[in-house]
Amino acid sequence: MDRRTFLTAAGTGAAALSLGAVSAPSAGAAPLGRTPDPQLLHWFRDTYRSIEAMTTGLGLAVDKIDVSGPGGPVQSRQTSPTNIGCGLWSTVAAAGLGVISDATMRRRLDLTVRSVERLERHHGFWLNWYDAHDGSVLTEWPGTGDPVRPFLSSVDNAWLITGLRIAADTAPALRPRIARILADADWSYYYTPYDPADPVAGPGQLRGGFWTDTEEPTGHHYGALNTEPRMASYLGIADGSLPADHYWHLLRTMVPGNEQEQQPQGSYVAMDGVRVWQGHYTHRGRKLVPTWGGSMFEALMVPLFVPEPEWSPQSWGRTHQRYVRSQIEHGTQEAEYGYWGFSPANIPEGGYQEYGVDALGMQVDGYASNTDRTYTTDGAPLPPASAFTNGVVTPHASFLALPYAPAEAVANLRALDRDFGAYHEGYGFRDSVNVSTGRVSDYLLALDQGMIAAALAQALRPGLLQQPFRTGGFRSRVRPLLAKERFSI
Repeated sequence: MDRRTFLTAAGTGAAALSLGAVSAPSAGAAPLGRTPDPQLLHWFRDTYRSIEAMTTGLGLAVDKIDVSGPGGPVQSRQTSPTNIGCGLWSTVAAAGLGVISDATMRRRLDLTVRSVERLERHHGFWLNWYDAHDGSVLTEWPGTGDPVRPFLSSVDNAWLITGLRIAADTAPALRPRIARILADADWSYYYTPYDPADPVAGPGQLRGGFWTDTEEPTGHHYGALNTEPRMASYLGIADGSLPADHYWHLLRTMVPGNEQEQQPQGSYVAMDGVRVWQGHYTHRGRKLVPTWGGSMFEALMVPLFVPEPEWSPQSWGRTHQRYVRSQIEHGTQEAEYGYWGFSPANIPEGGYQEYGVDALGMQVDGYASNTDRTYTTDGAPLPPASAFTNGVVTPHASFLALPYAPAEAVANLRALDRDFGAYHEGYGFRDSVNVSTGRVSDYLLALDQGMIAAALAQALRPGLLQQPFRTGGFRSRVRPLLAKERFSI
C-alpha cells in the first residue's frame, strides 16, 4: 500500500521536540477453560481462508483478491513487504487458535521464509513491489504498464520484519535463518541524526524511504508519532540501531504556529534531555494525540503487537480509547451514517483511498470519512450530516477497535453484514462499504485482512502475537520510554 507521509514541520520546536473472549492484553495464552467466542472464531476462520486464497505457490501473500466472479478469488500479481508480513503473522495466529495444525504452520512459514530469502534486497531491506508468483522485482505495474521505480520503504519493511520476528518466535527451527536474514536490516539506513544546529535538516527521524536506482531519499521524514511508521521506530530502538532519543524527536502534534488541523494545547517538557512539545488536540471535549490523517490503522495497528496500552496506560492507553470513541461518534452522530470505522481501504467503486476522521489528523484537510471528501474546520460549524455523501466504512477499523469498544465493534460489524452483505461467507469481511449507496467492495486486501486476523488473535488469545515485542530490546529499551511517556491529556 502507498503510505501517506508527514512533512516535517519547519522550526526548531517542531524537530525538538470485552465481548466474549475479548479482554485486556496479557503476555500469556487464553486462560484454560475459557471458551472462545464462536462469532469471533468464525470470523477468524474465514479471514484466514482469505489469506490462504491470497497466497501463491511461493508462499507469498498477494496484495489483494477479487471475489466478485463466480470462479473463485482472483489474485493480483503484486505483493509488498507488508503483504508478506501479514501472511506470516496470520499463519502463526491460525495455528495458535487451532485453525491449522502446528505442522501445517511450520510448513507454510518455511515456504514463505525460503521465498523471502531469495527476494532481491538492498541495504538489507526489501523493495516495495514484487511479482508474488515468481518473486521478480516489479518494473511495470500490472494491468497498466506504468513504470515502477525500485523503492525501499521504511514502514513497509517494518511490517515484514514484524512478521519474520513472530515466525522466528513461534518456529524455533527457523530462528537461525531469520536471524541471518535480519542481520543486515540496519534501521540507521533510514535515520537522519538529530542536529541541534539545524533540526529541520537533521530532525532525528526516519526517512520515508529511498529509490534504489538513484539512492535518492524521499523529501520527507516520518515526523508524527501516532502513526503506523512508529513500528519501524520501535524495531530500531529495540535492536539498538536507532538511539532511544529518536522517540522523543517524534511529534505529538506540530508546535503552535505551524499550520495544522487545529492549534494544539500543551507545553514543552524535557524528556531524557530532549525538549519535547507535549501537545494535544481536543475533539468533542476529549483530549487526545492526533494521527497524521485521522484514520484508525495509523493509531491502532501498532498496539496489535506492541502492548502500548499496558506499558503506558495513562498516555497511550488513554489516547487510543479516546480515538476510538471519537471515530464512533463521527459515524453515528456527526455524519449520521449509522455506522462507523474509517481507515484507508479499497473504494467500493474501485481504486484505493484514505478514509478517516479529518478532525483527528494533523494534516489540514486530511482523510475524510467519505469518497466525496467532506472536511471539517476547527472552530467552524460542523457541516450538516447531509454533506457527508458517499460515506465509506471499513470493517478492519472495527476490528482494531475491539480492545477499546468490544460490544460496539461487534455490533457495528454485524450491522454491516446484515444491512449491506459486507461479509463473504468463506473469506470474511469485504474491504469496505459505501453506506450511502450500499455498494460493497469486490476486493479483500492482504493488509486489511492481516489486521483483522491479528486483532481477532489478540481478542481470542491475548498475547499470541506479542511475545517478540515484550522481550529483549522491546522490554529493555522500548518499554521504559513508554513508561515515561506523559501525553498532556
